[in-house]
Amino acid sequence: MGTANRKKTRKKGTPPPIHIVSGGSGASGQQIVETVLAQFPTIRLPVIVRKHVVSLQQVEDAVKEAGAGGGTVVHTLVDGVLRDALLRLGREHGVVTIDLMGPLLEQVEVRTGAKPLEQPGMYRKLRKDYFDRIEAIDFAVSHDDGKRPEDIPLADVVIIGVSRCGKTPLSMYLAVHGWKVANVPLVKDIPPPPELTRMDRRRVIGLNIGHQQLLEYRRKREERMGRIGMTAYSSPPAVFEELEAARSIYREGGYRVVEVTDKPIEIIADEIVKLITPCLNKAQRQPVPY
Repeated sequence: MGTANRKKTRKKGTPPPIHIVSGGSGASGQQIVETVLAQFPTIRLPVIVRKHVVSLQQVEDAVKEAGAGGGTVVHTLVDGVLRDALLRLGREHGVVTIDLMGPLLEQVEVRTGAKPLEQPGMYRKLRKDYFDRIEAIDFAVSHDDGKRPEDIPLADVVIIGVSRCGKTPLSMYLAVHGWKVANVPLVKDIPPPPELTRMDRRRVIGLNIGHQQLLEYRRKREERMGRIGMTAYSSPPAVFEELEAARSIYREGGYRVVEVTDKPIEIIADEIVKLITPCLNKAQRQPVPY
């Protein structure tokens, strides 16, 4: 119920909130509200989103909460009964309500004679592939290079490997195709995050790269950064030790390994997809096929 059953009175001096009430995720209403608020860069209005509002009680709770805080209700309800109830309750409680959906629904009905389905979330269902991609890309960005390790078990696949073996571009490529990917760097003498052990080991993929190619990548990176001379990052013996340490982690964890040396990203991604697809259970989202 989102912010259900929270009756708050606005503190003196704080701006009045905007309450978004939606039968679905609230994304459409939130985008419109944020577009409007962008025109007022000097003010900060709190935005409260109530998702999946499907009952009269939820509608009443939303209006009462808005009334207690002096807020405004912006709604995208497609259910005519709930929409009418919200408008009526808004008048009764002196709450301003702004209907983003009703007038256009009514116009389309009048002009075409067709009846709306009144089912929330239809737009998202019709464009599921698109939203799956957006969700996967956001996940990959926020879980790049070992960030937010507590979320690792939520990934479809976790890519592990040493620095400059191609984890990030590979993660982004897979994400564009709908896969939720996290990647974790392996650093010599630093153990991987413990959350990695909570993953199905079949969905953890280690990347193996040739010693000479990795040296070349690292030296080019150091050149771009303006470094002169060899460092431990690009020292042949040190790089060899890093690769051996990574292979040891792959063996101990029972992780499958994909060779990336001299391979295009499309081929590497295809190999990973073939490895992990059988490991996904039926309840999991099926990523967008190539």
